[in-house]
Amino acid sequence: MSQVTEHGGGVWSIRVPIPDNPLGHTLVHVLDTDRGPVLIDTGWDDPASWNELADGLTALGTSVRDVHGVVITHHHPDHHGLSGQVREASGAWIAMHAADTAVVRRTRESEPGTWLDYLARKLAAVGAPEEHTAPLRAARTGRASTLPGLRSALPDREIVPGELLDLAGRRLRAVWTPGHTPGHVCLHLEEEHPAGLPGHGRLFSGDHLLPGISPHIGLYEDPDDATATDPLGDYLDSLERIGRLGVAEVLPAHQYAFTDAAGRVRELLDHHEERLTGLLRLLATPLTPWQLAERMEWNRPWDQIPYGSRTIAVSEAEAHVRRLVKLGRAEAAPGTDPVAYVAV
Repeated sequence: MSQVTEHGGGVWSIRVPIPDNPLGHTLVHVLDTDRGPVLIDTGWDDPASWNELADGLTALGTSVRDVHGVVITHHHPDHHGLSGQVREASGAWIAMHAADTAVVRRTRESEPGTWLDYLARKLAAVGAPEEHTAPLRAARTGRASTLPGLRSALPDREIVPGELLDLAGRRLRAVWTPGHTPGHVCLHLEEEHPAGLPGHGRLFSGDHLLPGISPHIGLYEDPDDATATDPLGDYLDSLERIGRLGVAEVLPAHQYAFTDAAGRVRELLDHHEERLTGLLRLLATPLTPWQLAERMEWNRPWDQIPYGSRTIAVSEAEAHVRRLVKLGRAEAAPGTDPVAYVAV
């Protein structure tokens, strides 16, 4: 596939690689405005990724120095990683939803060891074995300082849900879609589709709505907040909100552009309902979230899932358990430590 794709109407996408990741790349979208190009996401903080972003902009007849602004769909490093370098090179502003800005600020202000200790405690509490938590404690020195996202750029502008962004000559409205992260936003380009496709404009969907992948829905991590959040419930509500927009085309941050957003929303809603129903069958006997993750269906057998991916998987399992508890379909089994859950 070409590195740069034209989508018409002053919109392009640039394939920016993600090192050592099966997703392969992030689609950084370039939106032409009367004040210069605006980027939607920037890609992973890596020299090869930076070069691809810069080369892509050059191919469009512009450069990083000309970038006017950066709009971030969410704080993950494959989306926000290069934002600081873009700002340093161009003086561009960076905009993000307040909930994800809070994550960036909290991460920057915390010592890496604080996060590793917190994660080790969380994993132990959901039943992770000692061999899984031990490497986190060992990583308090050395490798911890190189973890992605620890020094991500702080935004200078806030994306306010429901409001139009200040983009000269364009109508880009923020739609808050929490779930994948607490501050994830989709961006609705409220302009006629350049090819005349039926529907109401186009949607930059970040990771919220992808054509062939169900995005990871894990827990919102905040060591200072004991509130039992419901990320999966947030995600499902956000999906329905996006389905009602009636957009002509979706421009996601991974894979490829697609139509029939409402159909894809229905597929994802059905997928999660089927998964919740399957988990209830597994919870016929009490299981910790770790034990549940071991028994869930993934894209490969549990014993072939890498270390880091197991941490992500158990977070997703716990998010689904929280949803079942909130719906009154599961509950904590009395006297279990670590806490196990059972279907009601």
